[in-house]
Amino acid sequence: MFNEERRFEQPIRWGMVGGGRGSQIGYSHRNAAQRDGLFKLVAGAFDLDPARCQEFGINIGLEEQRCYPNYQAMFEAEAQREDGIQAVSIATPNSTHYEICKAALKAGLHVVCEKPITFTSAEAEELKTLAAEKQRVIGVMYGYTGFPMIHQAREMVARGDLGDIRVVNMQFAHGFHNEAYEEKEPGLKWRVSPEVSGPTYVIGDIGTHAFYLCEMITGMQVSRLSCMRQSFIPSRAPLEDNAHVMMEFEGGAVGTLWASAVNAGSMHQQKIRVVGSKASIEWWDEHPNQLRYEIQGEAPRILDRGMGYLYQDNEGVAASHIGGGHAEGYFESWANLYHRFALVFNATERNDHATVDNVWIPGIDAGINGVRLCEKCVESADNHSAWVNF
Repeated sequence: MFNEERRFEQPIRWGMVGGGRGSQIGYSHRNAAQRDGLFKLVAGAFDLDPARCQEFGINIGLEEQRCYPNYQAMFEAEAQREDGIQAVSIATPNSTHYEICKAALKAGLHVVCEKPITFTSAEAEELKTLAAEKQRVIGVMYGYTGFPMIHQAREMVARGDLGDIRVVNMQFAHGFHNEAYEEKEPGLKWRVSPEVSGPTYVIGDIGTHAFYLCEMITGMQVSRLSCMRQSFIPSRAPLEDNAHVMMEFEGGAVGTLWASAVNAGSMHQQKIRVVGSKASIEWWDEHPNQLRYEIQGEAPRILDRGMGYLYQDNEGVAASHIGGGHAEGYFESWANLYHRFALVFNATERNDHATVDNVWIPGIDAGINGVRLCEKCVESADNHSAWVNF
């Protein structure tokens, strides 16, 4: 079971940029970060409208003077306080991530940022260098990687249960944007606007989630890829609402990625299947408590979260908020990640390098590779699906 007795002398004082009234992502961050008592929300710049920001902040329990009109004002004012924020989460549109993250690091703050963390890998590398100079940590919100069964899958690959990895099939293919809903939905409009979303839509928005599951579970690195992408809703061009990517990994394995917002009738269809020389595993985010395990020549097995036959000596596998059989889901996965972010932020403050080195988080390198995936897919697709080096 999860270690709810783990505490700091004081919770990490934490602020947010974006994620105001009506934001599902903002609520997800607040719910997850504070669930285990390791973070405390004390400040925010939640909205471009200062009055609306202040009203919202007060309604969720903040002091009026700590609800700021913008992130610049928040970072400046909080730096003058003895009880100022130590970390910040960034839940704003893609085009703002780089500048806000850069400003946060310069203000001496640890960062949790939505992905893609920047528009270009050069910008992401710059943030990595700045974080190292400031001795701060950047966490990237790959929210599905907190599920215990993802860590079980990773451990099974590492222990050789599957044999040599040969094939990885990745997909995140929902159907909710099969028509031009952005004409009436401002929250979708920015996602299909290049100046705000960046050079991709579904590759950056959801494809990076599936891709990072592959990186995390297998540890393999892509050597080259080929991408084709489509704008089935013509007004979304040049951004794609469907994409197929073929990949070759260092060491000889191969993979495919399907990212789509026009898979009509589908809820999420985020799945990953890892095929080895001895066995395969498959995980589906709509049934996150189960991992399908198939050994050649034997009946398929369904492994369930919270059970003693799992690799419970791995903290990520054991990180269940409730016993097996009960349904854990999205918020628990996010909470597991924020728990890990807290441990690494706190250890960094104490110069506890052993903890920093041994607690896994989706950090800046995960963010860099997500941005690079977008760049390379665009490069390939714009050159008639040519193979490009990763």
